[in-house]
Amino acid sequence: MDQDSAYSSLMKGIKEFDLRALSVPSDLVLIGDHAFPLVMNSKGQAFMAASLYGSGRIVVLGHEDYLTTFPVLVENAVTWLRGASSDNLSVGVHTNVKAVAENLKGFKPEVVEAFKEKPGVGVYVTDAYNVGADTKDLVKYIKNGGGVLIAGQACQWASHNSKDNTLHTFPGNTVAGVTGIYFSDDPGEREVVPVHSHIPASGLAIILGKKFADDLQFLLQGVTEFALPTSMTLSEILVHGRLAFPIGSTGGNQAFLAGAYFGQGRVIVASHDALIGQENMATFWKNALLWLDEGRRGVVGIQGKLSHSVLGMSGLKCEKTEFKPNLSVFVCSPNQIKDGNQLMHYVAEGGGLLVAGHCCNWTRKFKNVLTCYQGNLVLNPMGMSLSDATVQGGTHRATVPSQVHHEMYHFRRLLYRLACHVTLNEKLTKQEEGWLKKLASDCTSYLRMKANDCCAYAQVMSTLTEIYKTVGLPQVRVNEGHPAKTVKDHVLLTILPHVYKSCPKRDGLLSYLTKDQPMLPVVQDHVVKIDVVTSGVTWISTGLYLSPCMTTFLTVPPEIVGKNWKVQIGCQTDLLKAAVLKRAPCVHVQFPVKLNRVKVHNLWGGLIYLVAPPKCKVKGLEVVVQKAVPAPYYKSGVTTLEEWASLRTAPSPWAELEFENIILTVPSEAIRKLERPDHVAEFWDKIMRGIADLAGKSQSFPRKERFVTDVQISHGWMHSGYPIMAHKSTAGKLINIKQAKVTSLWGFIHELGHNQQRGCWEFRPHTTEATCNLWSVYVHEEVIGLPRAKAHKALNDAGRKKRASKYIKDGRKLTDWTIWTALETYLQLQEKFGWDAFKKVHKAYLKMTKTPKVKQAKMNLYATTFSQTVGMNLCEFFKAWGWLIDASTEEKLSQLPPWTDHPMAVYN
Repeated sequence: MDQDSAYSSLMKGIKEFDLRALSVPSDLVLIGDHAFPLVMNSKGQAFMAASLYGSGRIVVLGHEDYLTTFPVLVENAVTWLRGASSDNLSVGVHTNVKAVAENLKGFKPEVVEAFKEKPGVGVYVTDAYNVGADTKDLVKYIKNGGGVLIAGQACQWASHNSKDNTLHTFPGNTVAGVTGIYFSDDPGEREVVPVHSHIPASGLAIILGKKFADDLQFLLQGVTEFALPTSMTLSEILVHGRLAFPIGSTGGNQAFLAGAYFGQGRVIVASHDALIGQENMATFWKNALLWLDEGRRGVVGIQGKLSHSVLGMSGLKCEKTEFKPNLSVFVCSPNQIKDGNQLMHYVAEGGGLLVAGHCCNWTRKFKNVLTCYQGNLVLNPMGMSLSDATVQGGTHRATVPSQVHHEMYHFRRLLYRLACHVTLNEKLTKQEEGWLKKLASDCTSYLRMKANDCCAYAQVMSTLTEIYKTVGLPQVRVNEGHPAKTVKDHVLLTILPHVYKSCPKRDGLLSYLTKDQPMLPVVQDHVVKIDVVTSGVTWISTGLYLSPCMTTFLTVPPEIVGKNWKVQIGCQTDLLKAAVLKRAPCVHVQFPVKLNRVKVHNLWGGLIYLVAPPKCKVKGLEVVVQKAVPAPYYKSGVTTLEEWASLRTAPSPWAELEFENIILTVPSEAIRKLERPDHVAEFWDKIMRGIADLAGKSQSFPRKERFVTDVQISHGWMHSGYPIMAHKSTAGKLINIKQAKVTSLWGFIHELGHNQQRGCWEFRPHTTEATCNLWSVYVHEEVIGLPRAKAHKALNDAGRKKRASKYIKDGRKLTDWTIWTALETYLQLQEKFGWDAFKKVHKAYLKMTKTPKVKQAKMNLYATTFSQTVGMNLCEFFKAWGWLIDASTEEKLSQLPPWTDHPMAVYN
């Protein structure tokens, strides 16, 4: 069913509903994938709703007075409820609402004392108080294609039946509840409600449909804790439904047991199949089966290999069986669900379901387990989902039912509280503030469903978009002068990109997010030429920038479609987890090239890249970018100085300089006054050739290195990788070659050195921050012309001698052989044998096909390789530094002349 079309049909000719002078209605609780609201007040209370069930339809009104007050609505409803039987004018009307029959024009109404399905009856109209005896027949009637219009309110009924469970025992819910619409005992607030062009949703909807203290009281009777084996890894359960609730959770509010109402039935999910075999949980499982059985004392069917013994302690009859409709409770694995629709109808019509299993192994198969995993296709509509997050075993305290409203985390409730905090300035409790990080995680998981046709999903999306319509983008787009320090700001920054990505009506949100963003000039149909041979994943610069929230299309040649190519927006790929944020945690996105026309966008904007997969060769292809902002982009051998004079003023806030073996990405302000990028290119070309020389490699890098400067990075002042990340304040040093020749580029070369390190000659953790500095020393001395002592103050003669002396005095312990101390070992080798020795050693390692993994064996291989390279036995030198040199290595090198006057000999 197209819900939007159904809504339009039901609201045809109606502009508003004035409810102020009418009786107090019930707030309707909607669950599942097929129920949707028709009339909703400003607080998100639904007073009218519709749904599908099986082949039939239902319309539910929150008060019986609506049947006569709104005749146009009733006529529309009867017309829509006829469904496929559009020519059938027969309508059965219960005698308690016989006034409906008098108002129906153009139909053939018949007033009846009770429901009796007759051939040809297209719609049945009744109040919600007199359907008890007709429940099974009405449910069957709807399921087989009939239409029911039912109206009433449960508030007064509940006041006289306070001990009863309104969701299950109010007469109207025995029919409407099956279809996913419940009359609740919460009274609705009456107002004038306008009819919109789309299905209503509210940013401040009341989020839970029941207080679960009584359920938890039953389920946790005699249970004080859950002792899960520490070796067990469970899937976390995302509890998101209005009638779903966590039963067992960790201290971090990760649910491993959860329950829910679904139709007239009940469901429990355990996030590992082995849990139902835990004898220490026997009391809980007895309670759980009795809660699911609801007093029927029926048969519990247990599927396949799931444990039978512990469940048998419940006192109920248990048997091994596949699913059959006459079971009172069915126990199954989410992996083994065969007919999801049949199972959902079974529960909706009163069955009990226990699902036990995890999806940890399936996360490797599915990128999105919420939408692809078979078990979740059944569980999602029930308000619970097995996520790709995991829960480790351990002992977890059981919830105290009497305190449930104070200490129970619930995703929907906390989202509602955040919305009230942001839009209405309601203060959060300290406990709620402590839950916000968990909320961010749950929101991002939930939004991955992209279940836009589901009322519950639309409501969550509405709440989130209402939050961002209030705060806008500028307030959450933090910067150096306005960092995000509070948990709330962190949460808003984390969730917003997922809202932007998943929102089905993004254009309506964009006006709020971009209201203060400048409009930058664009170029149209820009052609990007691709000539690339890759060894690893490689970014290809386009010289274009996409403004925040801007959308464009790339037309790509068929040669790269479906070949693991991607389009990336954004150069800053660091994921931030800092307490204080100067930008959003993640500001880049990637789009797979699956079609020859790729739509791309990014909430935060960013430079546009093509991302080529490893081991591909492409030449002479062209990609056309529909529209984008030009960026200052210089490429050696392509961009002329005349072209650069204009390009350096291009409006993009980011610029790139692409040289022979390295690409520098910096804020555009750093290059606005740069007149001679060719001089910078010459300088960096020499540096990169020096990097390659010392590594014993070809001077043409298989993949150009990249530097990206950012307002904040994931760790350190700089860090290696692809790209190498550095702080924004260092951008000028990358460009200012005069300054570099005087004040050193130590940090930058240090990170380039990290990218040259190889595990076969590294002795981690000792040399992690040491051998990379060989490149720093080499480049400064041999390329830039800056002596090591001036390149870094730690390398003055006095400091070096002091470190070596202290190392010997402290016992030559390898635990102390790190950073500058470890570097000293290599510098002593260099000062004796020169840089050529290192080049030859590195080249020798490049030819090795098999090298040891254990540190001692790796040290002996290095000692052997270096000794043979220089033609001298270096065993005593390495032993003087505390290296673990074997007797066999000493024997192997005994034919070479020993290095007796090495610098460490003075300490013997």
